Amino acid sequence: GNQARVADKSTVVSTSTRNFPNRLGQGANVYLASAELAAIAAIMGKLPTKDEYMSLYNSLVSKKDSTYQYLNFDKEESFTAAAKDVSIEQEVLDSAKKSYAAFIA
Repeated sequence: GNQARVADKSTVVSTSTRNFPNRLGQGANVYLASAELAAIAAIMGKLPTKDEYMSLYNSLVSKKDSTYQYLNFDKEESFTAAAKDVSIEQEVLDSAKKSYAAFIA
């Protein structure tokens, strides 16, 4: 996950949606980045220059149709099949429905 703690006083790139002092590590320098930038930084071991980024990005853009896809988990067979065996207590379902109704009201 992207919320793991890192070594104290380290410098890292994270795809987290938020950051504040000491969130990911005591005294850590955390740079928030897109998934693409984080992947390129991981490959290079540093934050890339614009030219380095564009060079690596352009080499991958031809694969974008198989890389980027909106995931509708309710339509993904592997997820719906696994969900069939999950049972949720009626009390939990009722509570969730009540909370949702209050939220949209």
